[in-house]
Parts: sequence; structure tokens; C-alpha cells
Amino acid sequence: MSAQRKDDHVRLAIEQQDGPRGVNQFDEVTFVHHALAGIDRQDVSLATAFAGVSWPVPIYINAMTGGSAKTGIINRDLAIAARETGVPIASGSMNAYFKDPSCADTFSVLRKENPDGFVIANVNANATVDNVWRAIELIRADALQIHVNTAQETAMPEGDREFSHWPGQIEKIASAVDVPVILKEVGNGLSRQTVLAVKDLGVSVADVSGRGGTDFARIENGRRELGEYAFLHGWGQSAPACLLDAQGVDLPLLASGGVRNPLDVARALALGAKGVGASGGFLRTLLDGGVDALIGQLTTWLDQLAALQTMLGARTPADLTRCDLLIQGSLRSFCAERGIETGPLARRTSSAEAHRETTGSTR
Repeated sequence: MSAQRKDDHVRLAIEQQDGPRGVNQFDEVTFVHHALAGIDRQDVSLATAFAGVSWPVPIYINAMTGGSAKTGIINRDLAIAARETGVPIASGSMNAYFKDPSCADTFSVLRKENPDGFVIANVNANATVDNVWRAIELIRADALQIHVNTAQETAMPEGDREFSHWPGQIEKIASAVDVPVILKEVGNGLSRQTVLAVKDLGVSVADVSGRGGTDFARIENGRRELGEYAFLHGWGQSAPACLLDAQGVDLPLLASGGVRNPLDVARALALGAKGVGASGGFLRTLLDGGVDALIGQLTTWLDQLAALQTMLGARTPADLTRCDLLIQGSLRSFCAERGIETGPLARRTSSAEAHRETTGSTR
């Protein structure tokens, strides 16, 4: 049953990629163009660092799959693409391995094919500490993702219906492991209140994983004969909304959900993300064109991100947070309702210039 469910997830996720897409709030984040801001390409670095972690690039392949023969092949090819491009990669939920150890190789292939890369294990908030260690050891994980997914579980016919113990279990796991712990939604977003809460639980990083990419509530509803949970389709907040909501919280943020291209990556980095993940679009490329096509896509994304940084005058991904941004449309309305000031984002370079004039410092 678990293996079939994993295969169903892949099939339904691809159907979403092929179907019509709704509003994407990344389009409501616009860079203010400054014609003389550009720098030399040779001075640009894609390296990023957070929570004791150093990545050569700020793009990562986010959690997808594992647990069946078909998904094991997908994980093998994802790992090869990660190895060839230096992109970090996360496993899909390893709960299937806890239930059926015979599927271990569908996850361990991530490390087998990518022996020196940055690999992240993924577990749910119900996982025991013993099972978490099994997951970390199986793929020699450099970090751990704990995913939270109340909307998915609610739409899932066989899903969990008890969530009150999750904070305590997350805290227990975070205190027991010796790798950075990432708290990750699965496509419904993390509010400011949630980010503040998980910081207190000992989590090292939060992946806001917002609405706009693969919709797992919709996937689980697609597994229902009557599809009676359609009202949960599109539940939650987008990644840009979550990043804006969490401004000023002293916890490193990653962003995923609805990321379509390198411009979306740059937008997320400019909103404060330390790294930006994608899943569905990479899966579509892999299934359509094979591992070489995915390597080509990742290589192109990295090259184009470096080109954007060159044009915007950002020597590093972190420097994108100094760029002027306009927040428009429904995203601006969200900010107004949440009491988030967007005006200062549009005047960041002016504020920096004023500071330099006042202090006499130079960049």
C-alpha cells in the first residue's frame, strides 16, 4: 500500500505540473532596476551559509520521493544530477523505510550516487528518535528535515488526525540529533507565529515551503473516490508571503513552493531566504528528458542566477537583500492585513547610501 501511494504521489504531482496553474505571488515581487548597479561576473559567488552549513550554491532539490521501485529510480537520477551540479538534495519522507526496511535502497541510493554531496534526510513529526537516527545513518545525512503537513494529513484518507503532540516531538528530535534540523512545511507555508514557535523548539532552520507549487492536499484528495476535500486545494500562504511575514525573526529561512525559474530564486533570496528549493518542475524535467536534461536545467539555473546577481550588483546571494523590491497585488494586501511595512523594501539602496554618507564608510 505504501509503495503504491508513493507512485500515486508522483503521478498526481506530474498531473499538477501539466495542468493550469493559479496565481503565483512571486510575480508580485519586482526588482527596481538601477541601470548602473551592475558588477563584473568574475566577482559573483553563489555560495551561501547558514546555521553552520555552507553550500556552494543557494539552489537545492527539495524533498520528493522514495519507498517504491519506481521512486528509487527517480531518487537515483536526482542524486546523479545533484552530484554533477553540486546542488544539495533532500530525500522524500522516509516513513516508508520505517514501515518496510526492504525499501531502504530507494533512499540510500541518494548517498550511493552522491557520496560527497550535501544530502538531507526527511521524516515526519511523528518519527521516534530511534527512527530518526536510522534515517540519518542510512543516507549519512548532513541535515534533517522534519516535515509538518496538517492539510495533507487531513485530506489523506488514511492520514493522521492527532497533531497536538507534534511540537513536543519536534523538540525531542531536535535535541537528540547532531546535525542541523530543518522544519519544513509541504506546500502550505509557515506563518510568523510558527517560525517563532519552532525557533523555541530548538530547530536550526525553517523551510517556509509555501503555496503555489505541488499541492499535497490536492494530491491526497485525488486519491479519494469522491474528492470531497477539494475545498482544501490551495490552502495556506505563498513562500513570498511567508518570507515577508517572518522578517526580523532570528532564524535562518529556506524558501520553496512555487519556484519556477532563476528569477523566482533571486526574488526569494532578496526576501531573506538563505537557499531556495524546487521539486515539481525538476521532476517534470527528469521524467520528460532524463538525468541529462535535469543536469542541463540545474546548470542553466545556476548560470542565470549568477547573471541576475551580476546585473543587480549582488556579489553574493545574501547581497540580494540589499536590492530594492516592489511588493504589489494580493501580496501587498496580505502584508497590509498582517501589519507588514513594504515601503522600506523599495528604498533599501537609498537607506544604504544615506548610511554610508552619514558614517563615511564605503562598500
